[in-house]
This record gives sequence, C-alpha cells and structure tokens, in this order.
Amino acid sequence: MEKHRILVIDDEQDICEILSVNLQMAGYEVETANSAEEALRLDIGKFQLILLDIMMPGMSGYRMAQLLKENKQTASIPIVFITAKDTEDDLLKGFSMGADDYIQKPFSVREVLARIKAVINRTLAKATSNEKQPTSSSISYEGLKIDTDRKTVSVDGEAVAFTPTEYHLLLLLLSERGQVFSRQQLIDRVWPSNVVVTFRTVDVNITRIRKKIGRYSNNIVTRQGFGYCFEEV
Repeated sequence: MEKHRILVIDDEQDICEILSVNLQMAGYEVETANSAEEALRLDIGKFQLILLDIMMPGMSGYRMAQLLKENKQTASIPIVFITAKDTEDDLLKGFSMGADDYIQKPFSVREVLARIKAVINRTLAKATSNEKQPTSSSISYEGLKIDTDRKTVSVDGEAVAFTPTEYHLLLLLLSERGQVFSRQQLIDRVWPSNVVVTFRTVDVNITRIRKKIGRYSNNIVTRQGFGYCFEEV
C-alpha cells in the first residue's frame, strides 16, 4: 500500500523534526519546510495532508491556506492548522480558511497522530462512498452547480474551491432540497462514524458554504430547533 505523504510547515525547526520523526515512525512519508514561501516552491499537489503553522515570518499560514484553496490543483488537500493561537475567534478563522482540523500548541504527538489519521480516513471514506453511489454527473439549482464526476462546485459559471467536507454537505442539502436535516443527521451522513464531530463544527462548515455560494446563501435555511435545509426561494 502506498504511504500517505504529509507536508509539515513550521518556522520552528525542532517542531518540524519532532513531527517528521514521529510521522515517519507511524508509516507516513514526510517533507518539511520552515516557511510558507519555502513550501510553495515544492510540488504540493503530491501530498495527501498538510500540517500548517499559522504564525510564521513572512507569509502567514492563513494566507498560504487561502492560496491553496484558491488553486484547483491543491484545493482538495486537507489542511490541519497547528498553532499557539487558541481563542475561539482563531479557531473559527482557521476553519473559515478551509482547515479540516485545528490543533493547539503545546500538543501531544499522540494527539497529532490521531487527528491526522482521522482526517485522512474521513477524506478516503468520502471518496470511496461517493464512488459507490450511482449519481447523476451534475446537480444544480439555477446557477449553482455541483459536478459529481469532477467533484467541483461552480457559482454562476465560476469555479469555487470547496473542502471535501463542504462539498459533501452541499451535495447532500442540494440533492435533497426541502428536507430538513438536524445537525446530528448531517454528522451521521457526512462524517465517518469513527470521527468525533461537534455541532459547532457543523455550524462552521455551513457558514463557510454560505459565504462561498454568494447569492444562493439564503437558500440554505436554518430551522431553529431543527437544523438546516436547502430551499428553492
């Protein structure tokens, strides 16, 4: 079985070395970079996951994540922020930038390994599940279109980068428009059963989707006390 490749980006060399050694011992192939600028000179498309520090000299981790999500070739690569920034606003900003998880420093290596395994398993599970489902090649509502073959989303003809989680949430809501899903139902349908997901995580992903679909954001309706649905308005 091919090893998963992970890119560790942190300006602290000691952290890069600790993570690199432990990730390799866990069976991953690892490359490191001490700045976003150094990382962007690599062939990032070959990695299956990126561990990204936020506070670095030069380009921040937030800015790098934004660039990766705007590039079709790297938009689907899971990003796990690993940082000393630990306020709720920092957490929400991280998820709004497309992060698949957010680990606070100081961290335990066991926690990092567990989080990475969960993100990779979730990404693989979604891809496998989607391949098994006999769906139409596209699902659309007016100018909002999901190409289920290419796993892409476009808004009024413009391609928009979505994380795997955002993609599958929007696909579910758009496919079963009018159906109200509770947060727990969304968790059960979108996330693998071996991953612990909070209701706040669902809310953050919905907020990110609304922002990305522009004028169609009002079609994702919140039913207080019940959950979310996509309505034709």
